[in-house]
Amino acid sequence: VGIDLVAMCVNDLSAQGAEPLMFLDYYATGKLNADEAAKVVAGIAEGCRQAGAALAGGETAEMPGMYSKGDYDLAGFAIGAAERGTLLPRMDEMRASDAIIGIASSGPHSNGYSLVRKIVEVSGLGWDAPAPFAPGKTLAEALLEPTRIYVKTVLALMQSTRVKGMAHITGGGLLGNVPRVLPDNVMAVIDGKCWPRPPLFQWLQQHGQVPEEEMHRVFNCGIGFVLIVPREECARAVEVLRLRGETAWQIGTIQVRGNDTRHIIVR
Repeated sequence: VGIDLVAMCVNDLSAQGAEPLMFLDYYATGKLNADEAAKVVAGIAEGCRQAGAALAGGETAEMPGMYSKGDYDLAGFAIGAAERGTLLPRMDEMRASDAIIGIASSGPHSNGYSLVRKIVEVSGLGWDAPAPFAPGKTLAEALLEPTRIYVKTVLALMQSTRVKGMAHITGGGLLGNVPRVLPDNVMAVIDGKCWPRPPLFQWLQQHGQVPEEEMHRVFNCGIGFVLIVPREECARAVEVLRLRGETAWQIGTIQVRGNDTRHIIVR
């Protein structure tokens, strides 16, 4: 959960074209459990290491009566920097035929867990049961895989590729996050067959009987980060991402929006 806290902040900064510099956290609880808090802070420190950001400080608050026994509230924020004039998205540069690249997620990341918990309840499985979609892991271990932090990969790619826009696929999925970086005259057309949907999401959809559109609105469905680049730079950008240890695909294109009321179509 500490890594996830950092990831939600620093990945958002990366999507703006900024480099995370420092992170601060806030941990509030009714009565401090030192061992539990130490594990959370260790996760935060690991997230900062992965992002190349300094853990500059934080606040721990004990507030009896505000939190139930065993509960804690965790929040944080990050500060980043970018050269003047380099912030994304560059909406005025986006053109029909630009390529959309998706980078693989490590799991649900930090979103959709109200639905995840409900689906697990309906399935009848315990949290310590073997995960049907992840051999060798319990259900809890598989569903709590930490969010992938894309900062260093994205910063490196920006040195060699003309990136026009990026989206961190969090709450709202592809349907809710990609349109935020698009100008009004274009739309994103994404082909869901361009990447293999991880077995975890197949299991969630099957046992929760979740409609396809709802899957793309609640979950990342295997795509944690999206980039928009010129068509002629797409193949090289995907190769750069793969050389840096990411799994990436071209998952769609930018097209003229015309009279369509939608900013995005996921087929």
